[in-house]
Amino acid sequence: MQIKIFLCAITLLSVWGCQSDEMADLVIYNANIYAVDTTYQEATSIAIKDGLILKIGSESDIEKLSDENTEKINAEGKFVMPGFIEGHGHYSGLGYSLINLNFLQSKSWEDIVDAVAKRATEVKPGQWIIGRGWHQEKWDSIPKQNMYNYPFHYTLSDVSPDNPVLLYHASGHSVYANKKAMDLAGITKETSNPVGGEIVRNSDGDAIGVFEERAMGVFKNKYQEYLASLDKGQLDSIWYSAIQLAEKECISKGITSFQDAGSSFEELDKYEKLAIDGNMKVRLWAMARHPANELEGKVGKYKKINVGNRFYTCNAIKSEVDGALGAFGAWLLEPYSDKPGFKGQNTTDIYDVKKIADMAIANDMQFCVHAIGDRANRVVLDIYEGVIGQHPDKKDIRWRIEHAQHLSPDDIPRFAKNKIIASMQGIHCTSDAPFVVKRLGTDRSRLGAYAWRSLLDNGVIVANGTDAPVEDVDPIKSFYASVTRRREDSGLVFFSEQKMTREEAIYSYTLGNAFAAFEDEYKGSLRAGKVADLVILSNDLVKCTDDEILKTKVLYTITDGKVRFKAE
Repeated sequence: MQIKIFLCAITLLSVWGCQSDEMADLVIYNANIYAVDTTYQEATSIAIKDGLILKIGSESDIEKLSDENTEKINAEGKFVMPGFIEGHGHYSGLGYSLINLNFLQSKSWEDIVDAVAKRATEVKPGQWIIGRGWHQEKWDSIPKQNMYNYPFHYTLSDVSPDNPVLLYHASGHSVYANKKAMDLAGITKETSNPVGGEIVRNSDGDAIGVFEERAMGVFKNKYQEYLASLDKGQLDSIWYSAIQLAEKECISKGITSFQDAGSSFEELDKYEKLAIDGNMKVRLWAMARHPANELEGKVGKYKKINVGNRFYTCNAIKSEVDGALGAFGAWLLEPYSDKPGFKGQNTTDIYDVKKIADMAIANDMQFCVHAIGDRANRVVLDIYEGVIGQHPDKKDIRWRIEHAQHLSPDDIPRFAKNKIIASMQGIHCTSDAPFVVKRLGTDRSRLGAYAWRSLLDNGVIVANGTDAPVEDVDPIKSFYASVTRRREDSGLVFFSEQKMTREEAIYSYTLGNAFAAFEDEYKGSLRAGKVADLVILSNDLVKCTDDEILKTKVLYTITDGKVRFKAE
């Protein structure tokens, strides 16, 4: 009898122990759950434990997995979905944009000059003034003295005589330099255009202050020389501050993972250490970016997967073949409609791009190439097809074309045939809409500009994002652009026949982006066993009206099962 009692006690202790082990750390209940890749009948609750989704089910089912130690969130019927994944952005660039001058909202050249004038009174003589975000095609007015809508530098130089000034275009593919910066760089009438770049000049041959694509290089070098003269500890402190600002910005906007489109080896080392030390709240998937000669023999050492509890991965290499449409840098098959005879810029030697492709395939890393113009996209597809054809044993490489903005309709089926991912940014469509037809004409714009519908109908995976800091990192705005192709301000609609459905757009911002990074097995949808990265939104993105999309608020952001943001 005593033996039976003892065995029963052991059995009960075992059961109680299992129950204790299975108790959730966090329960979200009374939720409108959108899981992305499956439908849960009668499911309104989610149990989370140790950073993973433990179970999704009814409130009565999930209640059994909670005790007095379980944190509980009443979602009040609000929309619960996987956290947004930023599919193409620049993480440190986003952070620096929150430190330096930011012109994304500037409506005129005068606004920019005024901002520089103010900053010049706040810094010491000789200190560089850096800014980004201007776009001459998005201003309300243009000064009379201009070339291709680029104002001349004179007013900018007048307010900053003692400080070199570099103001990067929103796209990052051209820069305004003031006279002080041009003097330091040795720019004269005799300075020739570099291969893949252009110094914009007036009729007398004088530089007006705008340097496109590879012509920016001389200023980058001079600025790096300046930075090298500063204290390294101070520079590192500024970098870490920028990363903290980027992280906070992302979390407040519902972003739980960020795909960084090109970082140096030095930055990659810093990211890895942050992850190892447990100091990341947003999961980072990064592309290594260096010229071919610097990548050779080194890039494989930087291949790191799921470091720090899956908070850091570098398993991709970034390159580019052209610039941006707004800065006349997109490489086109036919000339620009508003710049006759000019077809854009090939910014990286094709031989070098092919060398990097070979490194990527040899190291089993993804290759991600920036291509905006239709010719650029065709050249990248040619390179991909050549390398893939030489390695028939590589069945699932998930190589990507970053942006894929302007395509020849003939090339769209080639994405599907070679399983190339189109890593695009919904917000670019509506942001660029006012000048695309001006640059490309109606036919090219209608058939090949941001051709999401054509790509999706051909079975192509379309990843989504913002290219921050080129655009606001806010995924809600990019989602709205993806499903409406309508500008918020003017209501201008850009060829709506190419828009995504609501479900496609959510997929492109969650599981589609996870797939595009080989991370779909553990994130991007709500399933038991996947990481507990999710958001609670004020509106149902599938069922709300178009206008309500833009009014949607992020109520909670959760990563690794922990509440990182809660709306006040």
